[in-house]
Amino acid sequence: MKNKMRVMVCVLLAVASIAGAQQKVTIKFFHRWPQEPRYSYFNQVVADFEKKNPDIHVEMDSVINDAYKEKIRVLISSNNVPDVFVSWSDSFAYNLVKSGKVKPLNDMLAKDKAFADSFIQSQMKAFTFDGKVYGLPQTIDGKVFVYNKDAFAKAGITAEPKNYNELIADLQKLKGAGYNPPLTEGLMDAWAISHYLGTIFQRYLPAEVLDKDYNEATGEFTNPGYKVALERFQQLVSFMGPNASSINHTDARNLFIAGKVPVIYLQLAEFAYIQQGNPKFKWGYFNFPAFTDGKGDPTTLTGAPEGFMLSNTSKNPEAAERFIKFLLSKENAAKFVKDVGAPVAIKGAVNASNSYPELIAAVDLITKASSTTPWFDNAVNIKVADAFMRGMQAVAVNDKTIDDVLKDAQQAAKIVAAEAKKQ
Repeated sequence: MKNKMRVMVCVLLAVASIAGAQQKVTIKFFHRWPQEPRYSYFNQVVADFEKKNPDIHVEMDSVINDAYKEKIRVLISSNNVPDVFVSWSDSFAYNLVKSGKVKPLNDMLAKDKAFADSFIQSQMKAFTFDGKVYGLPQTIDGKVFVYNKDAFAKAGITAEPKNYNELIADLQKLKGAGYNPPLTEGLMDAWAISHYLGTIFQRYLPAEVLDKDYNEATGEFTNPGYKVALERFQQLVSFMGPNASSINHTDARNLFIAGKVPVIYLQLAEFAYIQQGNPKFKWGYFNFPAFTDGKGDPTTLTGAPEGFMLSNTSKNPEAAERFIKFLLSKENAAKFVKDVGAPVAIKGAVNASNSYPELIAAVDLITKASSTTPWFDNAVNIKVADAFMRGMQAVAVNDKTIDDVLKDAQQAAKIVAAEAKKQ
């Protein structure tokens, strides 16, 4: 009898063990940082989450930047949407939302007011469409000119430029002081070109022109101001030297950190690379200066948040919600700032204990900007963005003229408008 009881107990324990194993669910997490330091950060966050939530396994995958853009579009169009995934904001996010496979988060936020209020509220707008929130921001960002203060002093430059003409004069002074080239960028990366173009368009053209042209249904890009704006970018390229078209943005950033080139247009999130590179010079930064003949608002900041979305087709929505809330908790946001060195959208996560003065000031710059202008390749349809970005790559190596680029962009806009009317 005792033996039978032992057998029954063993059987019951085995059944319970199998049932427990069956209760463990798997969610898929897809991001775009297979490189350090973010790769290690996300690995650690996943490990911490699984330790605190033994009933959930997180299957993580990552591919870099441009490859991510393509792969997430493919996944969204399939029935294999990751439970939690990274998204840029504005038009990139909206194009994913239009698939119907991105989960609205209003109910989740309404149920947890403390979590909802933990975000810098201005950064939620870029993920909100038709009154519904579809993404939660992790990082906040902006684009500024970063400069070598020692080089400026050597060239006799005593103040940051107040307008574009002064910027050009400063680049000429730097060149005269032996810094050749005085400005660097990796033009192999089309997105780096889009960051310049988006800012220049915003500074130079009237807001109502951009509102019309950035709308897929009404975009034309025929305003003569676009040609002037592209000419201004071409002028800046002339200060980047002959190798700019054969290097990428990372190479350009490394040249700046090494003290070989004194000026570069960087994202605030890239300040961490400067800090980690421990440059042998003092550095500062300033917003893209105004055009004296510009019609746009010179007080805005180019930049946008980046964050996470949830699948609307997830088989384990509760587990996915638990993970995204853990991922974006103040504790993990503060750890992100410390480990990665980039600014975040969670209130109070950037502070003196985990950061450095330049990053704290950068967060202040973002929150105090009159408004933020999204990255150009997120603000317009990708077909139009590609026409401008690839076109200006060709202009940089004298394979196209600015008039050619404008014709290509206008033709792309016509195609996009026709597609928009069919929807």
